[in-house]
Amino acid sequence: MRILRGLYGAVGFALAAVLAAALTLTSGGPAHAGQTPLRAADPSVIRVGGTYISVQSTGGGISVRQAASTDALASAPARQVWSDTRGRGEVWAPELVRDGGRYYIYFTAGAGANHRMFVISSASADSGYTAETQLALPDDKWAIDGTLFTFSGQRWFVWSGWAGDTNVEQNLYIARMSSPTTPTGARYIISQPRESWERVVGNPFINEAPEAIKDPNGQLHIVYSANGSWSNQYCLADLRLRPGGDPTYVWDWYKSNGCLFGSNAATMMRGWDPTLYVDGPGHHSFVLLDGDIATSPPAGPRFPLMFHAVPKGTPYSWSNRYWYTGTFCWWGGVTYSRANVPGPNTDTGWGLKFFE
Repeated sequence: MRILRGLYGAVGFALAAVLAAALTLTSGGPAHAGQTPLRAADPSVIRVGGTYISVQSTGGGISVRQAASTDALASAPARQVWSDTRGRGEVWAPELVRDGGRYYIYFTAGAGANHRMFVISSASADSGYTAETQLALPDDKWAIDGTLFTFSGQRWFVWSGWAGDTNVEQNLYIARMSSPTTPTGARYIISQPRESWERVVGNPFINEAPEAIKDPNGQLHIVYSANGSWSNQYCLADLRLRPGGDPTYVWDWYKSNGCLFGSNAATMMRGWDPTLYVDGPGHHSFVLLDGDIATSPPAGPRFPLMFHAVPKGTPYSWSNRYWYTGTFCWWGGVTYSRANVPGPNTDTGWGLKFFE
């Protein structure tokens, strides 16, 4: 097992002992992550009972796979559940969510500046989906990588989008939802790619692929991908909502001071090591029970993660991305710092460690 450096606080030392002893996952599988045979991007995976369910974009449609483990998903048969019969355009990054016992798949479709978020739903994971409906997101701007979650009794939708109508930078936005298919109120910006470590690759600079999770203290995190997905600088970073914070108020969010999962030492947060086996890990999926952040894992063990990356030694390109199985755990006593903005300059709480 690889020894990690950079421990933060007493909780961090306690977790280090746990990690040193934990050579297997809670499911009994290997602790080391692996490249799956599936050459694809943007995994979205949830667990329902003992079944793992994934969705992916397949040509002009969306396919669902089901298997008894994350490792087995890549070899499971892909069942197409939606086809682009209306010429919606490029179909990107479908995201599977379960709400009220019903399955919802959010995805991006369009071309150029016309990319927008759509949703389909069904009572069954792999059949019977409705026709697509465009989400009426506030301001109706370019939007990709959206996902739904519930926090503090309120449904929220978070996505990557443009402030205006031109491709300058991709920001993270959040909006309330009155139902799984109905946004309500305004959109609020919660992150912009303004830190030096997330501006290594640009044109545009990028914050995208947001995924929500709750830490052991119940605080909300949005883990996202930074830097261009066309480069090996692609990486995961974290937004942590301060205790009692307002998800719509940008200065209640504290950003990690570097990548938490990436392949370039220069952009990693202090105490986080770059990957050994993959380049440009990103666009991840926390594999949660029912896809519900209320089932977010406690401190201590590692839990399943899926992400896409390119094997080291392979030319970095979109066509060379594979799905990978990995793990993550909470890391205690982590301070995120900032300057020249409203509110306290530092916030200390749970961060995340990611493992290949």
